[in-house]
Amino acid sequence: MPVIVRYGIGVDNVDLKAAAAKGIPVCNIPDYCTDEVADHTMAMILDLVRRITSNALKIRSGTWGLGVPMSAMHSLKDMTVGVVAFGRIAREVVNRLKPFKCQILVFDPMVDAAVIRAAGCVPVALDELLTRSDLITLHCPSTETTKCMINAKSIARMKDGAMLVNASRGTLVNTDDLVAALRSGKISAAAMDVTDPEPIPAGHPLTGMENVLISAHIAAISPQSVKKLRTDAANLALTAVRGGKLPNVVNGVKT
Repeated sequence: MPVIVRYGIGVDNVDLKAAAAKGIPVCNIPDYCTDEVADHTMAMILDLVRRITSNALKIRSGTWGLGVPMSAMHSLKDMTVGVVAFGRIAREVVNRLKPFKCQILVFDPMVDAAVIRAAGCVPVALDELLTRSDLITLHCPSTETTKCMINAKSIARMKDGAMLVNASRGTLVNTDDLVAALRSGKISAAAMDVTDPEPIPAGHPLTGMENVLISAHIAAISPQSVKKLRTDAANLALTAVRGGKLPNVVNGVKT
């Protein structure tokens, strides 16, 4: 049996309809790197809130003192954090956020509101999340409905000085609109493990901004997660070769 095994979670780089039309199942590895990405997201949130990197670079330059204006230093306890989508990774991010005593808003039309409330969060519509959140963290896949969901129009709905974290997919954000918002101060700071385009070109405006933190799509990485990814991908391929029933088929093809 032919099969396409996505070496990762996201399947936005696979033509699912074309594969389905040819009867080819597409599988992914949905349950690896959950804790790694949640940890990375939390690290980026804390960096933006406490501006750790900016302050550390101040010391590295040989100057002692506050590396950013006092108004850029915050406490999560006094903040409202908006979580866009409520899948495996987002739920682990919420588990890490709760001890910091912030209010947590969640938008996910595919998850029952009772489930969100049971996790200690407030279910809201996207517009309310945009208008109320001091910091927004993205955790949805890249689809036709979510691509460029962070754009000039949605940014205009955000609080002045809101912060943005994206460890999901770079295409969720209109990069030019983000640059404009960072320059104007509408978005005070952003942290991204993913960008659009990716890799981010040398000399791109985002790479020269002091209020921007970018890592090279490495949130998923640890020795344990990479081992699981490789093992699960190989086992899926082996199952297909042996004619077995495939788990995690994301394009509806029966096996």
